[in-house]
Amino acid sequence: MTAFDPDGMAALLLQARRGRAGQRAPLQTLPEGAHPATLEQGIQAQVALARLQGATRPAGFKIGATARRMQEYLGLSGPAAGFMTAAGLHGNGSTLAADSFLRPGVECELAVHLARDLPAGPCTPDQARDAVDEVMAAIELVENRYVDLQAFGAPAMVADQVFHAGAVLGEPFAGWRDLDLQSLFGRITVDGAVRGDGYGRDLLGGPFHALAWLAGSAEAAAFGGLRAGQIVMLGSVCPPVWLERPGRIEVAFTPLAPVQVELVPLGP
Repeated sequence: MTAFDPDGMAALLLQARRGRAGQRAPLQTLPEGAHPATLEQGIQAQVALARLQGATRPAGFKIGATARRMQEYLGLSGPAAGFMTAAGLHGNGSTLAADSFLRPGVECELAVHLARDLPAGPCTPDQARDAVDEVMAAIELVENRYVDLQAFGAPAMVADQVFHAGAVLGEPFAGWRDLDLQSLFGRITVDGAVRGDGYGRDLLGGPFHALAWLAGSAEAAAFGGLRAGQIVMLGSVCPPVWLERPGRIEVAFTPLAPVQVELVPLGP
């Protein structure tokens, strides 16, 4: 049996993303030695992928598979996390080329900005809350990069940043400390049509429950813990919305400011 090579897998994943999405093909199973057999190996490959992108100290993290039904579908026993690069973070109202993404989807999320470090290890929701100075609505951009997700496997999906392709961040809400974030209602629309909704409590019981999970996760430990200045996408309150065509996406968690992004075709 060939020993697992996380650097080799990371190189294959990065190569598969190069160029316009229209020139890319969905990933199938990888060659022996480049396909992780365990989540630990998947995390090793994710760290190697971050290193290839100059993100050994990431701009932030995303949490995925917060819902039990998604965990069961992916073959996970709990949530999973992926690093984010600074180049993949976009401001409210951004216009992005739809052709830059392979089979794109969007998610209805809350995000936080960390004011101080959260060392890797056990963390309570109160400790997580105390590390945050900004809360905002956000849209995660995801890609379905796989021919057969279940054949590709959960460890390989973790290596590949758990579907992550980018994020759009709303304006921070100054009065977030006075809100019951568990009861916060979020909704995602595409070209004005509601496509999904949910509550803050859908994020593992609440936004800071999700952040506490991340702080104690194997993914965070592999990157040396969470650092001040990082952005954390806390997971989607509803299933991903897979887009059939370019359009305008909005996420709103009243009373937080809504966040929008427009995906447009590159043209003829």
